[in-house]
Amino acid sequence: MEKISIWQIPESDTIITTRVVNAPQDIVFKAWTHPVHLQNWWGPSGFTTIIDKYDLRPGGKWLFVIQAPDKSNYPNECTFVQIDPPAQVVWNHEGAPHEFQVEALFESLAADKTRVVFKMKFTYSEECRKLRGIITEKNEENMDKLEGELARMMG
Repeated sequence: MEKISIWQIPESDTIITTRVVNAPQDIVFKAWTHPVHLQNWWGPSGFTTIIDKYDLRPGGKWLFVIQAPDKSNYPNECTFVQIDPPAQVVWNHEGAPHEFQVEALFESLAADKTRVVFKMKFTYSEECRKLRGIITEKNEENMDKLEGELARMMG
């Protein structure tokens, strides 16, 4: 496993997280695009994801709740923009002030190795600056959980 790297450009509205995972590109894409797998790893450590709707097509909705360990609920609404199997998924996370576009890229490096690039481009630069520290930490936890799900899928 290659340790996560997070690129933060001061005064930028974008956070880019990358990690190389030990799984083929098609399996990584499946982990990101099939709710049965996505619900197992999406969200920070200790949090649970409950998917209410998942319509993987341009214009389709992804509605989910992330539940914290203290049972606090954080509803999320997303709209898919672009799906290019097995290399890319783009969606808009809606609802001010946390409005951003996500571009998830999956680059095959070898038969069993894929680079994941997770770009979050915020609508409001100030919101990005305010959340940057917590997002950096939570994205790392999210990628750790992804690797666990990939291991289960290939096990």
